[in-house]
Amino acid sequence: MILTQLCKILGVENPVINAPMSGSATSQLAAAVANAGGFGMLGMGGVIPDPDCLRSEIRKTRQLTDNPFGVGFISSAPGVEKLVDVALEEGVTAIGHSFADPSQYIEAAKQAGVKTIVQIQTLNQARHARDLGVDIIVAQGTEAGGHTGYIGTLSLVPAVVDECPGVPIVASGGIGDGRGLAAALVLGACGVWLGTRFVASEECSGSDWIKDAVVNSGTDDTVLTKVYDLVNNSPFPKTIGDRVLRNEFTDKWNKRDDDVVGNREDIAKELHVAMESGDLSIAPVRAGSASGLIAAIEPAAMIINRIIDDAERILKTVALSEIP
Repeated sequence: MILTQLCKILGVENPVINAPMSGSATSQLAAAVANAGGFGMLGMGGVIPDPDCLRSEIRKTRQLTDNPFGVGFISSAPGVEKLVDVALEEGVTAIGHSFADPSQYIEAAKQAGVKTIVQIQTLNQARHARDLGVDIIVAQGTEAGGHTGYIGTLSLVPAVVDECPGVPIVASGGIGDGRGLAAALVLGACGVWLGTRFVASEECSGSDWIKDAVVNSGTDDTVLTKVYDLVNNSPFPKTIGDRVLRNEFTDKWNKRDDDVVGNREDIAKELHVAMESGDLSIAPVRAGSASGLIAAIEPAAMIINRIIDDAERILKTVALSEIP
């Protein structure tokens, strides 16, 4: 067992959180992670907020697990305030905020006894979250899949740990196995936040063609782009990129922002068809460099158990060895 400050704060056995991936981290995944001793999170916050859907997913999760779980939001999305209100009303253990200043949500969460988790991509954002009195900070490196910043995990995590003493720091980005958890703990983090690894889980609600693409991809196969966000006019800050598996579409349009915007309507139609058919040459598969560590689609419990077992073994081995 690896018991850290994160486990104590969230009331879980294992310092592993699934990233609240919008549309794919539903009740099945959140409950599976929670039942395996991790902290399960629902992912909500698209272009059109749906409070009724969120309430339903929270209640479905409660039917599937008695363990703590939370909800994470794309907090830059319009109308997310309505979703936050639902999460507070339903009394989830924690609420996560990403891609926006969380200031307006902190006091209400404290009053409700709900923990606040804030994902950051820069040291300045970490300082701000610290000063707000958030409960947990997730330091997300650029190796992460989907929407992320531009600083590497290995340099960002220890910098945030040093800058935010007393605040539990969770590492994210490029972590997909027990070696990553062990490394995160050595860097001073008290847990990990995993997205790509759980995309390739049985309980993830993503399409099979997305899961298969992650399993079949390698460490070199991703690109940080803005093309899909530009096509969809997605509500992410300009400082955020989108890490996806590289394909013919990204090869053609990446870094041609003006051309993408100028042809948005036609490209959007092409993209819609590709998403419906699972055309990997065009459709986005959001995955990080940890995809190179993934060999199979597995149950979430198996993923967590292996990560914990391997991390324990590695940490014991390192502690007993002499490093030259």
